[in-house]
Amino acid sequence: MQPKDRKRRKWDRQDLPKGAEKVEAVREMFDAIAPRYDFVNRLMTFRLDVRWRKRTIRALDLPKGSRVLDLASGTGDLCIELEKNGYEPISMDLSFGMLSADRSGAPRTQVDILKLPIPNAGVDGITCGFALRNLENLQLFFIELARVTRHGGRIALLDVSVPTNRLVRFGNGIYFGKIVPIIGGLLSDRAAYKYLPRSVAYLPPPADLISMLKQTGFDDATHQQLSGGLTQLIVATRN
Repeated sequence: MQPKDRKRRKWDRQDLPKGAEKVEAVREMFDAIAPRYDFVNRLMTFRLDVRWRKRTIRALDLPKGSRVLDLASGTGDLCIELEKNGYEPISMDLSFGMLSADRSGAPRTQVDILKLPIPNAGVDGITCGFALRNLENLQLFFIELARVTRHGGRIALLDVSVPTNRLVRFGNGIYFGKIVPIIGGLLSDRAAYKYLPRSVAYLPPPADLISMLKQTGFDDATHQQLSGGLTQLIVATRN
């Protein structure tokens, strides 16, 4: 077996990886799909991802000039929107491949976002797009968000969701679970885009996400579904 094949096995398998293996698999997967990530995203979401990111930035509702961390920043889409809205973004991601493809021009660093190189209360806000399900430990992540966000600061977390409407859920299951891997296979890496729909299983129910955030210092945490539940947005203020 070639080294590349061994890497692919970490995310191209029936059981989802956990612990340190999950961290390594996620990093290698995003390194692999970085070159065509934006193109595939726009195509498979019919550009809805652009709308979802704009909505996420609006939800921050911070003063212009606020310093905002974009965690799991990928190719910099949220950083670009942050700058357009008058914020000062900082890009952080585990994947060097993604950071290399970052188009935002924001300051960037490769880092495990469960261990942020930021002092206590060091930023005004935080965004994170489509990464909650890829983290090894969500509770630790929320604790870290609370540590680095100043009192009165805001967070906006965007990710995929499971639609509550049965018809939308059925259609999304077919599209996300069957068609997206085919698109990803033709244009990028089939194994990665086969893993991504399955990774939704990592996400706790919305009520549990909100409860975890409130326990770590975000008392007003709220949850909403976007586009009929295709995605979810969690917004909160550090108390």
